[in-house]
This record gives sequence, structure tokens and C-alpha cells, in this order.
Amino acid sequence: MTSSEFSAEVAQDSGAATIALFGEINGRADEGITAAYDEAEALGPQVIVLDFNGVDYINSTGIALIVGLLARARTAHIPLTAVGLSDHYREIFTITRLSDFIEIQ
Repeated sequence: MTSSEFSAEVAQDSGAATIALFGEINGRADEGITAAYDEAEALGPQVIVLDFNGVDYINSTGIALIVGLLARARTAHIPLTAVGLSDHYREIFTITRLSDFIEIQ
């Protein structure tokens, strides 16, 4: 498997802040995903959308990073929505019960 460096882009539209995620979400993504979440939260959105369309791979550490974002969002009372998850990662979100707390579209 070829390693694909993580990156993220934040955009705002109609009360939602979208974090477009790219590459691999693993331990090396910690700083980038945290910075993207900080930027999105600072926009004062009604919802934060995590766009996984550009994600190649998520390992267990990456799932833990997403759980960390969920904890921050819940503390700030900002709902999280996930879009662009492959069938495999939809299943992972269901197994880990992330889908109980993050709306999946």
C-alpha cells in the first residue's frame, strides 16, 4: 500500500463548516486534523461535516482521532455529519458505534 500524506481543507456554506479530508487518517494526521477542526469550529457553524471522499485509509489510531473530534464537537454542542464514507468505513463506523453519534449521509 502506498502511503498518502494526510491533508484537510475547511470551507463554510449555509451554516455548515465542511472539513474535506484527504489521504490517510492515522497517527501522522493528528496535528492536521486537529488544526482543521479548530478552524472549522472557529467559524461558529451549526454543524461540522467531515467529508471522507478523499480518504484512502483509516487505521485504528485514525478512528481514535475521529472519536476525539466527536468528543470536542459534543462538548461544543455542534453536531457532526460524515459524508463520502466507503461501504467498508460505514461498517467500521457502525461496529464502533460512531454512527450512533455522527450522522452518516
